[in-house]
Amino acid sequence: MLTSTSVAPPQTANLTSKAATTLVSTESDAAATTNVVDQSGSASRTTNGKKKQSVFEDNPGDLPADAIKTDQADGGKGADTDQDKDNKHTQISEESTMTTAQSANQQVISDETMTQQNTKAADKPNMEERQQTEEKVVEEEEPQNKAAAAEEANNNNQGNNIVQGNPSLEARVFEEQQQQQRMEDAGVQNPAEEKPENKAGESESQKERRKEDETKGQDSELPKDTWQLCNVTAGPDYIPCLDNEKALKKLRTTGHFEHRERHCPEEPPTCLVPLPDGYKRPIPWPTSRDKIWYHNVPHTKLAEFKGHQNWVKVTGEFLTFPGGGTQFIHGALHYIDFLQRAVPKIGWGKHTRVILDVGCGVASFGGYMFERDVLTMSFAPKDEHEAQVQFALERGIPAISAVMGSKRLPFPSAVFDLIHCARCRVPWHNEGGLLLLELNRLLRPGGYFVWSATPVYQKLKDDVEIWQAMSALTVSMCWDLVTIKRDKLNKIGAAIYRKPSTNDCYDQRKKNFPPMCPNDDDPNAAWSVPLQACMHRVPSEPSIRGSRWPDDWPRRLQKPPYWLNSTQMGIYGKPAPQDFTADYHHWKNVVTVTYIKGLGINWDGVRNVMDMRAVYGGFAAALKDMKVWVVNVVNVDSPDTLPIIFERGLFGIYHDWCESYSTYPRTYDLLHADHLLSKLKTRCKLVPVLAEVDRMLRPGGTFIVRDESSTVGEVEGILKSMHWEVHLTNNNDKQGILSAQKGDWRPETFALSSS
Repeated sequence: MLTSTSVAPPQTANLTSKAATTLVSTESDAAATTNVVDQSGSASRTTNGKKKQSVFEDNPGDLPADAIKTDQADGGKGADTDQDKDNKHTQISEESTMTTAQSANQQVISDETMTQQNTKAADKPNMEERQQTEEKVVEEEEPQNKAAAAEEANNNNQGNNIVQGNPSLEARVFEEQQQQQRMEDAGVQNPAEEKPENKAGESESQKERRKEDETKGQDSELPKDTWQLCNVTAGPDYIPCLDNEKALKKLRTTGHFEHRERHCPEEPPTCLVPLPDGYKRPIPWPTSRDKIWYHNVPHTKLAEFKGHQNWVKVTGEFLTFPGGGTQFIHGALHYIDFLQRAVPKIGWGKHTRVILDVGCGVASFGGYMFERDVLTMSFAPKDEHEAQVQFALERGIPAISAVMGSKRLPFPSAVFDLIHCARCRVPWHNEGGLLLLELNRLLRPGGYFVWSATPVYQKLKDDVEIWQAMSALTVSMCWDLVTIKRDKLNKIGAAIYRKPSTNDCYDQRKKNFPPMCPNDDDPNAAWSVPLQACMHRVPSEPSIRGSRWPDDWPRRLQKPPYWLNSTQMGIYGKPAPQDFTADYHHWKNVVTVTYIKGLGINWDGVRNVMDMRAVYGGFAAALKDMKVWVVNVVNVDSPDTLPIIFERGLFGIYHDWCESYSTYPRTYDLLHADHLLSKLKTRCKLVPVLAEVDRMLRPGGTFIVRDESSTVGEVEGILKSMHWEVHLTNNNDKQGILSAQKGDWRPETFALSSS
């Protein structure tokens, strides 16, 4: 059985009523109660950023046995869109000294408690029962007549894959079995077997159960009426939690850009978003970085206002992206290399791997960072500069719609190696530096902040005042001004700051401004938590996360973080380092043998990927050598493993899947949900969740579900009602896998307007 012992607490701040307030799963195999320990060793959980005494009962994000074994069968306010100013440049001095970079953050996984022994004792009968059940299922599933099985398979709809009678799939299954044996010989546990058979190889009891599941999904979950189109002002660009006109009308103030923040409908939508007229399947990467179909994102305002800065241009039936930006008109690559020359220790793609781009515009900076082996999380608000984030995602570049307003960004503390702001129009110096202090929370100790803006290099009155205020603020925050450099080609300048890697400066300040955060303020609490105008201390103990910089990329990908040790228990019940390693080998095998070879996915057309329930980021790590990027979502009611994901050189975000995600429609090529939906059913309905999946996924995109058989049956019924093509469903008495492809079908009628 899987527990959450010694795993950091979930994000529990401000969950809605439909999300409930429980932190535990109510499954029949509930784990023994275990404490969650913070840095100081006290049991805690967080609510609205405050630590409170609490214990977990069971890991709400746990998996069946296949989590710890390998599959045998499955196989800124504002963006970079400011008004141009006069180019009055001054000679800028340079500073060259730097100190060795280190990192800081809270420890995610804590010491194992005595409850682990009780948990293992409770697990023993459950494991024996599971093994007996699996042996019985295998006996039932032996085909009595291959010819009859093949004949029955021909009558199945949606072209389900067949194991018996399909030599290529049989070979893949055999390959998985060999891989499993090799891993077992190496001492790596493998997950519960999931035999990839289709309906032709099912036992009679399995067939009856599947039919019951499908009927249940169709009768209990599907809308009473047929699907309808969303009747909203945003039309094909509808983002439910950002386009909630009813909630926006009730706002008392917008002084902190509250109207650009998330305001989700009381009832999640169960409508489908229409396609834009003339929509075509997206252009594949890497061509998409330079051009996209105009009708897929038919917006021209940025081309009209920013075309002269080489943001985006309209070129016939395409929107083209010359690779420029307000601060790098002559191309992002020149600008990226300019920053590297300014501070060589930045070390793109080795020392610096995961960065945040504030006010990203069309995200050309992040798009060209892939050539330096750097992952960039770009964000900008959904505002008057229409579709900037949608442009980024259509191009195949990671981005989310977000704003630096009144709440923390949905990321853990001290996880970004570098943060970048190129004319991002954020008033960092206002309100005691409230917004810059949020960046301080996100930046690793020893990490860099790159500020490329007019106050750095122009002498207009406003620029001088902002520079003076910014200088005073950064000194009070103990940030070192490493250097100021001027790019003669682009005629701009950049100031590069470094966050301290020790507490020495904090302790020596004459004034406690900005103040240090209270001890009960959890820096990792980030889901709907108000901004705090304070700073957290740098961890000083060498065994705590953030006390030193991660290993260089790519070594950090496969190596367990230094702050995981064998006295701590991981998500799946193993000592934390072994848990981490087993998870990586599990997903490496599943992706290599099943997902790439066994599901019939055209991976050449896959670029934007989301793991809707990431744990250690093993699925994303297994895709490292593919030309894809993966955003890892850690659910707000699950153990907080997101810092581990960042530590290994990947990125992700906190989210509650009972609400809509902050992305435009049709922005992902593949969505992966591993044992997510059965957990969500305890808090919200499946129909709106799958309507959200349909909204995010591009036509032709793939949805992979691994879950309990009953849940897989429900999902299959709902997807078929949306005219999706279900390519594969494999169910035994307990577990199942489904692979489905979204089509072009849209309803013909509109839902009643809710605005």
